[in-house]
Amino acid sequence: MGTMPVNVGGIFVFLSVCLISFTPLCHGGNILVFPLDGSHWVNMKILLEELHARGHSITVIRSSTSWYIAEKSPLYTSITIQMDVGLENFFDVYLNEQMRAQREGASALTFFKLTKDFLSMISQAHSLWCDALVQIFNDENMVRGLIESQYDLVLTDPAIASGVVLAKYLKLPMVLNVRWITSGEGHSAIAPSPLSYIPMPGSGLTDKMDFMERVKNLFFYSILVLQQKFMVGPSYDAICKKYIKGGCEIISLLQEADIWLFRSDFVFEFPRPTMPNVVYIGGFQCKPAQPLPADLEAFVQSSGEHGVIIMTLGTLVNALPKEISEEIASIFAKMPQKVIWRHKGVHPSTLGNNTLIVDWMPQKDLLGHPQTKVFVAHGGTNGVQEAIYHGVPVLGIPLFFDQYDNLLRLQARGAGKIIQLGDVNRDSFEQGLMEVLHQESYRQNMQRLSRLHRDQPISPMDQAIFWVEYVMRHKGASHLRTEAYKMPWYSYYCLDVLLVLMTPALVLLLSVLASCRFLSCRSSRKTKDKQH
Repeated sequence: MGTMPVNVGGIFVFLSVCLISFTPLCHGGNILVFPLDGSHWVNMKILLEELHARGHSITVIRSSTSWYIAEKSPLYTSITIQMDVGLENFFDVYLNEQMRAQREGASALTFFKLTKDFLSMISQAHSLWCDALVQIFNDENMVRGLIESQYDLVLTDPAIASGVVLAKYLKLPMVLNVRWITSGEGHSAIAPSPLSYIPMPGSGLTDKMDFMERVKNLFFYSILVLQQKFMVGPSYDAICKKYIKGGCEIISLLQEADIWLFRSDFVFEFPRPTMPNVVYIGGFQCKPAQPLPADLEAFVQSSGEHGVIIMTLGTLVNALPKEISEEIASIFAKMPQKVIWRHKGVHPSTLGNNTLIVDWMPQKDLLGHPQTKVFVAHGGTNGVQEAIYHGVPVLGIPLFFDQYDNLLRLQARGAGKIIQLGDVNRDSFEQGLMEVLHQESYRQNMQRLSRLHRDQPISPMDQAIFWVEYVMRHKGASHLRTEAYKMPWYSYYCLDVLLVLMTPALVLLLSVLASCRFLSCRSSRKTKDKQH
């Protein structure tokens, strides 16, 4: 008997139709994006690239002084808000002062001064964007355009909360691309956060705290509360009172968000309580390494069995103070490894022939290269997550913001080592570098974290896109949102219930005491009468 001919094309079409029928449909949506500049934009842009690739229309609100967010882009159309001062100016002044203070030595006075400067800088940044928000609300044509555009949702970074207020004003569903909010870490606004084992940002603590460390943790929590109450909240609350019917508080608006795309995961983060509408997308920007440019690949391969060390301080800092750069360069010059160092400005005089200075490096591709042995980094979230993804141990020199806390999480898991900027010299840097290079436990622990991070049923990026489209399909996700944000603080902690339950018991106790006192006094008077 002859065999039946196989219609390969027909089978392919049939399977394709089947696959499409099982895929949740989401026609191209219309998304309004209110991002934060700097390294936060690097994360947001990666998410926008994927949303654009899947057919969504994107509009980005940016400032006229933005130093990263381009006005023209194939990914999005932009709405530019005029601003006289850019946030970059604030950061430059603060960063230089922070590095200088760390080198001069830590003291209580220095700590309070840096804290004051930091809070002042943050307060000014919020005030700038609150002014920009007022500018939007007072521009009738812009407001009309935003309403007529019929956006499906607002995607925003809540470290600056102008996008949160705008979403409320436009009555649109809201998705947060988040790790930080207006004051502190995102979880603290929506999930129970016991101070006994959840370290506050800036505290430099882990989830294992003794009594004095818990006291310190309470102190840092108090700073965040005061910052929100007196330095950040009033600017937004005034706008809410004027432009939002019924008024509102910024923390309550954050708690109303439909989905929190959280740029972290529990491979990196300490275990803690969470909520149903929090989706963990830590490492969503990570991808397998691509081939290096030919000249860079040749340099890497020339390292032979010794491998390569790479060093970068992220997007905000071009170079360390000159004396530190000189000392680091002298140690690199002694190493048998080749070194690729992102460093702008004057080259250190102690630079060795084994060190390649670059203005920019393909960080992801270098971290994924098998010749890379150690990553010397400042501890920014992006770099730490990429190091985890590729399994490269980290020697960290934290400079400011959340960097020490990020590196501490690696150090607590034996995957990295921290050197404080004030302690960096030839001896400490050489000792730290040799330890991370030659103690195999660092690489083993980091590769274990890498395996845990990669072992997920759905990639972080696919999760992020799914939940953005989920909110568009269902016009929100209120069923995943706790009702706690509608409760006053005394109801949240059941203090009113406790007061009502304790009142009868207290009345009864006072009645018994009064009766006993009355009977005692009466008995005492009778005794005195008999004696007389």
